[in-house]
Amino acid sequence: MKLLSIENNLGLYLGETGQYKPVDKITKEDLLRLVNLTLREDVEFDVYDENAIKNQAHQIVYKSVFEKLRGLKDRKKEFVDESERLYLKEYERYREDSSKKKV
Repeated sequence: MKLLSIENNLGLYLGETGQYKPVDKITKEDLLRLVNLTLREDVEFDVYDENAIKNQAHQIVYKSVFEKLRGLKDRKKEFVDESERLYLKEYERYREDSSKKKV
């Protein structure tokens, strides 16, 4: 699934409806959805190329979003492993607390 695309000299992101939208219109809800998709799905992005994007606002936003999502994708396993460790730690603490209450 391609989350970021460069077409017709514009930076685009995959909208909620499956259509690409200009990156300068992205909302924080859209960003959160893209982050969640990056963590849960196999995703790809068009590599940032300032020569391929003519609009300066699109260049700035696309580059920033691209770098963050690519970094998250690159560290996905590390992030998921850390989340699972935290969950396991909390689960074990809960289990200990509930066993103490039964005694």
